[in-house]
Amino acid sequence: MSAELIINVTSQETRVALLENGILAELHIERQSDKGIAGNIYKSRVQRVLPGMQAAFVDISLPRSAFLYVDDVYNNEKEFESMLSVFKDDNDDMDLDHNGPIKPDYAAPPPIEDILTDGQELLVQVIKEPIGSKGARISSHISLPGRYLVFLPTLQNIGISRRITDEAERNRLKEIIQKIKPPDSGFIIRTASEGASEEELVTDKDFLVKLWENIQKRTGRAPTPSLLHEDLSVSLRAIRDLYSKNVKKVVVDSRKTYKSIINFIETFMPQLKYSVELYKGDEPIFDAYGIEIEISRALEKRIWLKSGGYIVIEETEALVAIDVNTGRYVGKGNQGDTILKTNLEAIKEIAYQIRLRNLGGIIIIDFIDMEKKSDREAVLNALNEALKKDRAKTNVFEMSELGLVQMTRKRVRENLSGHMCDPCPHCEGRNVIRSIPSISYEILRAIKKEANATSDERIIVLTHPDVVSFLYDEEHVAVEELENKLKKKITIKAAGNYHYEKFDIYTH
Repeated sequence: MSAELIINVTSQETRVALLENGILAELHIERQSDKGIAGNIYKSRVQRVLPGMQAAFVDISLPRSAFLYVDDVYNNEKEFESMLSVFKDDNDDMDLDHNGPIKPDYAAPPPIEDILTDGQELLVQVIKEPIGSKGARISSHISLPGRYLVFLPTLQNIGISRRITDEAERNRLKEIIQKIKPPDSGFIIRTASEGASEEELVTDKDFLVKLWENIQKRTGRAPTPSLLHEDLSVSLRAIRDLYSKNVKKVVVDSRKTYKSIINFIETFMPQLKYSVELYKGDEPIFDAYGIEIEISRALEKRIWLKSGGYIVIEETEALVAIDVNTGRYVGKGNQGDTILKTNLEAIKEIAYQIRLRNLGGIIIIDFIDMEKKSDREAVLNALNEALKKDRAKTNVFEMSELGLVQMTRKRVRENLSGHMCDPCPHCEGRNVIRSIPSISYEILRAIKKEANATSDERIIVLTHPDVVSFLYDEEHVAVEELENKLKKKITIKAAGNYHYEKFDIYTH
């Protein structure tokens, strides 16, 4: 499988697309006004201990309090699973080797009221982004990801990705890490470490240990609460976490980001330097690679299949429901074959949309009813196989007698619609529309695209009044920068009868 990383950078947001065989597989968005916090480390203060929930609310200097479970303040094996979500590699099932002393009560944490008190100061790390109305989930056990390793300064174990299947290689890596790791600390050996030399592993280890020492020094001087360590930008995280032997090239349309990626690679992955390209085309980079179309498609409820069938994706607060329908497809054989073919075709699209949209939690898939047990087994096996490409951890349960499949998928960040859409004011929140920032940034991209196709000196945009206000108030600097860059006058006018998502661009 051939893969590419396509990075689009503007002054408002950075978007990273992972293409697999030319198809958009993952999309990561980071806005300057709303940067992600997963992986950040804070000096925090316990606000309220909740014995009835065995958890605590913690102030980490954000508008909403963070949530800390008892398992995340006590050194046990459950904490090791939490580590995986921090460095966004939770697709790698980990083998855990005990290389340190194990307490007799290792798996039984004491009550949280015996561990924490109101007002207590803690060093914590965000392991799950705030999602919806929920605050961030945090842990008092720190993990620092590098290219090859993840340093666990508060744990004494060595974990290794099960995606490294060669037993001799697994043993080699374990022996190296056991030899070089500091006392009373642990490491996760990442998939990217397969084939890495001892020198590369030592360099990665030294960098992470030094980073931890600097964080500890800042802890003593910093006020409470405060941010002590911020994770990498989304573009550099993509290089660190998504770059693999399958990725043939990285294409970025910002010279500044291009230079930062080159500097990062020269430090950690010098052999990859020549696979990074600076995009110089006139057409916007996401249009050139067909990504914008796929993003729009990923925000639709109904997805049509090539055969004429379709799937419907409904996202609710409690779960995600996916319904499979034959639609216009009537088949050429008997009804059973038509149903089986539709279900199997739907599986590929379902697995693709789950990953692209970053759907998480409980997912219920309603397949078309199948009479034959062999057909139901074929569909379930095909679903498990299709989900293997997903980096997030998934669990699929048996199909019920009603043709329902229940599955779960781990998610550490907001899904695509939650990130790009708002509840629709025209239907009292029963559905969603794209958010004003998303529409505004699309307009700025469309202006740039239109300017490249015309010699006219003036561009006029008609759009909803709220979008006009946002562009002239929140993003007036971006509009001015675009005018200077294009050397064209940009005028944005309000059209009171326009829907939030509607806009038109004229030139003269």
